[in-house]
Amino acid sequence: MTKITLGITATALLLQAGVFDAGTKSVALTVGTGSGFDSTYTIVGVSANYFAFNGLSVGVGYRGWFGGTPTMNEVDLPVTYYLPLSPTFRPYAGVFYRHTFISGHYDDYETVGARAGIAYAEGRACLSVGWAEEWYSRSNGDTIRRGYPEITAAISF
Repeated sequence: MTKITLGITATALLLQAGVFDAGTKSVALTVGTGSGFDSTYTIVGVSANYFAFNGLSVGVGYRGWFGGTPTMNEVDLPVTYYLPLSPTFRPYAGVFYRHTFISGHYDDYETVGARAGIAYAEGRACLSVGWAEEWYSRSNGDTIRRGYPEITAAISF
């Protein structure tokens, strides 16, 4: 139904703690593209995350799909863990739940997903590259899967 071709996220971390330390908070802006319903969309969003424990981030996010018909709005709840294998390189894995609101006569839908990748941290800066997969069930029982790349740049201050 829809496919995100590329998402780029710029994140500003707001506490003095290290990038992946417990208590660190972040606010992210997302820009990307996607297609669906025979339309191409510009995706713009914002999210907030909190490191509940060292390496474990929980959050909430919103993304709007603009420039096509129907309009779509997504709310998601991600949980991501960054493995502390190295001070500079941290593989990560996470899961998320997403609800998509669709305008017009279309039905809203929910997806569950997983993401994985690697993050590079240097001082207060972080760059991560990964892949996300989402699954949802249609009313006829068919399960749809879609995947897309994710790129995140973070600065802690």
